[in-house]
Amino acid sequence: MPEQRYRVEVAEAAVESVAQGLETVWAIDFAPDGRIFVSERPGRIRVIDPELGLLPDSWAEVPVWESGESGLLGLALHPQFSDSPYVYVMYTHRDEDGDPRGRVSRLRDVGGRGTDESVILDDIPAAARHSGGMLAFGPDGLLYIGTGDATRAPIAQSHRSLGGKILRIEADGSTPPDNPDEDSPVYALGLRNVQGFDWDPVTGRMFSTMHGPTGEWAHFDRDEINVIEPGGNYGWPKVLGAPGDPRFIDPLLEYSPAVAPANARFYDGPITEWSGDLFFATLRGEHLHRVVLDEDRKAVRTLERLWPDVYGRIRAVGLGLDGHLYFGTSNRDGRGQARPGDDQVFRIVPAVRSHQ
Repeated sequence: MPEQRYRVEVAEAAVESVAQGLETVWAIDFAPDGRIFVSERPGRIRVIDPELGLLPDSWAEVPVWESGESGLLGLALHPQFSDSPYVYVMYTHRDEDGDPRGRVSRLRDVGGRGTDESVILDDIPAAARHSGGMLAFGPDGLLYIGTGDATRAPIAQSHRSLGGKILRIEADGSTPPDNPDEDSPVYALGLRNVQGFDWDPVTGRMFSTMHGPTGEWAHFDRDEINVIEPGGNYGWPKVLGAPGDPRFIDPLLEYSPAVAPANARFYDGPITEWSGDLFFATLRGEHLHRVVLDEDRKAVRTLERLWPDVYGRIRAVGLGLDGHLYFGTSNRDGRGQARPGDDQVFRIVPAVRSHQ
């Protein structure tokens, strides 16, 4: 069947499909030579070549335990990839006792293939749900890791557990001496299921998304967008939303009913109306969410839902080296409904305006 490419235009932006036929896209990142690296939850790392498109063979495959929300999750390239050609991934596996655990590894790019996997952090709590899984290098050159409570809510408050946290480590897996606890990778705690983060290019502050409880917890339905402070405690499971409890840090935003916010990026590209705005993907909400901050970057001025119910479940978001915002769908994750060509990676470009 011929590849189906289509554009959907809204206001100042248009969406283009750049790769199709993927399976449950989890994360995307960009190499200096124009390649786009994509993680698929079943354990495959794929590459979109700027000239050839999606390459048929995997760049690498890792031995995942895939169940529910677990499998191959986050992916991030070393910030000096040209000199240190490492791709970092987070995935779930079973330990020697058969229990699911989260792991962070790095692979080396050699001849266009991933080799020499090296585990840099292991024994992260994991389960079929709430395994976190996002990776990103911060402006400080350190690797940040979002984890979940692995359905064991109390561990999010335990300093002895890596679950329900944001972790911060060196590129080789060691603990930075300026962490809140110099002997621990824990950077922030009290988080139910961290799904994405990015740093405000104006203030340097870290923003993070978190899945709140739903279903039987529906009357406590509170997805969150948090501003992360070193050593900050965000309350889960003791509190939800913004109760004003002085023991914990209230979220910048909370969503009820849930939208399941996933990865997030601040925009710095050719659509000038969006400059400095925060965009995050939504799974349950099935749209891309735009957050416009006020001049002080401390409060929200406006919110906008882009392309609701057009592309389905969106999880991955990245800002390409070309300045364009990219996003990937997860409609084949067992909870969505696959559309023609799914799963896909899309690029957002300025809309072409006709002149009368």
